[in-house]
Amino acid sequence: MRAEHASLEIGKQAVPNKPPPRGVSGGGDDSCQWANDRECDDPDIGTGACRMGTDVSDCRAMRAGDDDSCRWARDGECDDPNFGTGACVQGTDRTDCGQVSWLRNLNDSCATSFNNVCEEPGRGSGCAARTDRSDCRGRQRPMTINDHFFGRDDRVRVNAQELPWRYMGQYTNGAGERCTATLIARDVIVTAAHCINTDEGIRADGTFQPEAGGPAARTTDYFLNPRFNYERFNTTDEIDGLDWSLLRIDQPLGERWGFAGTRIITAQGTAAARAFDLYQAGYSWDTGDRLSANIACHIVQVQGPDNTFAHECDTTRGDSGSAFLVRNGNAWDVIGVDSNFRNNPGGPFIYIAVSAASFQPYVADFVARRIGTPVGQQTGIKPKRDR
Repeated sequence: MRAEHASLEIGKQAVPNKPPPRGVSGGGDDSCQWANDRECDDPDIGTGACRMGTDVSDCRAMRAGDDDSCRWARDGECDDPNFGTGACVQGTDRTDCGQVSWLRNLNDSCATSFNNVCEEPGRGSGCAARTDRSDCRGRQRPMTINDHFFGRDDRVRVNAQELPWRYMGQYTNGAGERCTATLIARDVIVTAAHCINTDEGIRADGTFQPEAGGPAARTTDYFLNPRFNYERFNTTDEIDGLDWSLLRIDQPLGERWGFAGTRIITAQGTAAARAFDLYQAGYSWDTGDRLSANIACHIVQVQGPDNTFAHECDTTRGDSGSAFLVRNGNAWDVIGVDSNFRNNPGGPFIYIAVSAASFQPYVADFVARRIGTPVGQQTGIKPKRDR
C-alpha cells in the first residue's frame, strides 16, 4: 500500500456526514464546507452537498471533460473518490478511471433500491434521480475499482425488525464519522478500532442508533487492544488484526432488541471457515441511512496468525465495524468485524475483516466492567499522520 494513498484513508471505511443535496444558487468559489475534499459537490454534476458554484476546485476537471492532471494518473489504478482510492481530485485520473466513470455520483440510496425495479424519474416513480443505480443500470461492476463487489453488487435491503439485523445500528464517533456496530451484550457493542480513532486522537464519545428504531444511546466506556496504533494501521497491513473495539453504551438496548454471541470459526483454517454462510449488513456510503446486507457470502482465506480473514461480501466505506454473523441454532454469533481493503498489485482489492479470535477473549471482562476506559480518557500517544 502506498503511504501517500494510505494517508488519504484508502482502506478506512468510516464515512463523514455530508448533508443531502441542497438548492442551486449562483456563485463561483470554494466557500462550501466540503470544498477541496477531492469530490465534486455541486448539485448539477456532483453530490449536491454544496450550493451551485461553491465547490469550484473539486468540480473544475469534471466540467472540462476530465483530464490526467493528477500525479497518480496512468498508474493502472483508478484514484477518483468513492469508487477509486480517493488520492486524486474527481475527474483528474481519466485514463485509469474511464471504464468506471459512469458510476460517478450514482448510488443506491433510495429506500426501495435493490428490488429489481427501476424507480427513477422517466422510467418509474418513487426514487429521486441517480438514487436507484443497481435497478436502473444493472449490478455488474468493473473489477478495476475499489468497490468492485467481485464483479457484481449482490447487496439487498433487509427488515430491521428481524434477526439478526435488529442487533445492528449506526455508530457515530465524536468527530462525526459514521461506522456500523452490533450489540453483543445488553449494553455492549462491537465495531472497528479505527471507527473511534481520528487524527486528533481517540473520539469514543459517540452515539449508537439502533436500526430497529428507538432512541440512540451514548457511549460511556471503550476497550481497544493496547497495541493498536492508528498511524501504523493506516500506513501498513501489520496490525489489521487489532482493528476492533468494544464500546459500552448508557442504555441496555440489548434487553429490547436482543444481542448476538461471539464465536471463533477461523481456528481450524480456511477450508473449515469457508463452509459457513456469513450474514453482514452495514451503512454503506452509497446506500443512504439504511442497512444494506449480504446474505450467505463466504470467507475466502484465513490470513494466518494475525487473526484476519479475506472475504467475498460486498462491503465498502461505512461498513467498517459491521459484524459478520453465522447461525447458531435459533441464535446468531459474531465471527468477525469488517476492517479495510488491501492493495493487490495486478488484481482487485482484497477485503479484510478481523476474526472474533482477536476480541472474544476480552468480551466477558468488558461486559463485567473489569476492563475498559471511560470516554474522554485517552491512552497511549496521540497519533500523528503526514498529509
